[in-house]
Amino acid sequence: MVPIVSITLDRDRTDRYYLAMFSLVTEAFDRNFTEHGEVGAAFAAYHHGRLVVDLWGGVADPPTGRPWQADTLQLIFSGAKGLSAACVLLLAERGRLDLDAPAARYWPEFAAAGKGAITVAEILSHQARLPGVREPVPDLLDHRAVAARLAAQAPDPDPRSAFVYHALTWGWLVEELVRRVDGRTVGALFADEFAAPLGLEVYLGLPDEHHHRASTMLAGPGLLLDPVPADPDPLRVLTHNPLVVTDSPAVWNSPAFRRAGLAAVGAFATARSMARFYACLAAGGELDGVRVLQPSTVDLGRRLRRRGTSPLWGTPLAFGAGFELNTPLSLLGPPPDAFGHAGAGGSRHGAWPSLGVSFSYAMNEARAASPDPRPLALLAALHAAVA
Repeated sequence: MVPIVSITLDRDRTDRYYLAMFSLVTEAFDRNFTEHGEVGAAFAAYHHGRLVVDLWGGVADPPTGRPWQADTLQLIFSGAKGLSAACVLLLAERGRLDLDAPAARYWPEFAAAGKGAITVAEILSHQARLPGVREPVPDLLDHRAVAARLAAQAPDPDPRSAFVYHALTWGWLVEELVRRVDGRTVGALFADEFAAPLGLEVYLGLPDEHHHRASTMLAGPGLLLDPVPADPDPLRVLTHNPLVVTDSPAVWNSPAFRRAGLAAVGAFATARSMARFYACLAAGGELDGVRVLQPSTVDLGRRLRRRGTSPLWGTPLAFGAGFELNTPLSLLGPPPDAFGHAGAGGSRHGAWPSLGVSFSYAMNEARAASPDPRPLALLAALHAAVA
C-alpha cells in the first residue's frame, strides 16, 4: 500500500513551508494504515477554495485485492444527510417550503395520528419522534411503502424520543417532503443543482455504469448488532427497525442498495468531491464562480436547532437544519464552528468556515469504535496545519 498525495502550492507561502504544513496530514494518513489497520481509504481537504490535500490508498476490494484508485467511490452512510439537507435548504431558498411550517402542509397524509404540528425543521433536526418504524419493513429500499408507514405512525410517546437520532427514518421523511414539493427525488435534485454545477462525483443513487468503481464495504469487529437488542428498552427496540438488518454488508454492497439512493445513508462519493461540496458551503455557497446557495441559506442550515444528550448513547448531539454541528467531543474537528455530517463506521465530511477549510474522510471498513481514532487523527493534523 502506497498512499498518494496531491498538494496544490499556495503562491503566498514558500513551497517548502506549504508542503511541510500538509505533510502532517499525509503522515497521519499513513499511520492509519500502519497503526490502526486501515483497509482502504481516502482523505481530501480544501483551504480557501483550493484543493490542498488529496490522499488515497489501500485496498478497495479485499476479496480480489483491487487497489484503491483516484476515482474509487465510497459509501459514506450518513454523510448523505448533509447532501439531502442542502437540497431542502435550496427549496427553502426558492420559497418552495418553509422550514418552520408543519410538514403536513406539503405532505397532507403526514398529519395522521397527531403529527399535524411537527415542522420541517423538527424533522431535519431529529425531533420528529419517529426514530424507527413500528410496522415491519419488508423492503427498506421501497421508499413509497416505508414513507406511507411513517405517515400513518403516531409519534413515539416516550419523552426521550423528542431528541433521538433518526438514523434511517430521517431519510424517508426528507425524501418524501422533497418529492412532494419539487417532484424530483433527492438524488435527482442533488445531481441537477449541486453535483453538475460543481463538477462533483457524488451520487444519491449510483448509476450502474459506476458500480465497478465502488469499494467493497466491510463490517469491522463489533459493528454489527443483533436485529433485536438484548436491552428491553422499547425506544432502543424501535430505533433498531430497520436500522439493523441481517447480513448488513451483503445489503450495503448489493446493486439494489447502490441504485436506491437512500437520502439518509445511501450516498457514494469520492472524498475529493465531498471536500469540494463543503468547500462551497464554507465559502457561503459559491466556489469557482458557481453559486449553488446564498450565504444566508448556508447560515440557516448550520444555525443551531437543538442541542442535548442522546438518551440511548449518552453522548452529546447538536443539529442545525440537517447538518451535524460540533459538540465537546469535536468529532468534526477542533473548531467550534465545524459543521457537516459523520457517517456510520467512521467517515467524516464537513467544513470549518472560520478557517476556510473543508474536508472528507471515507473508508471501506466501518468500525464500532467511538471515538474512532482514524478520522480524529486526520482532522487533528489538518487543524495543526492551518490553525
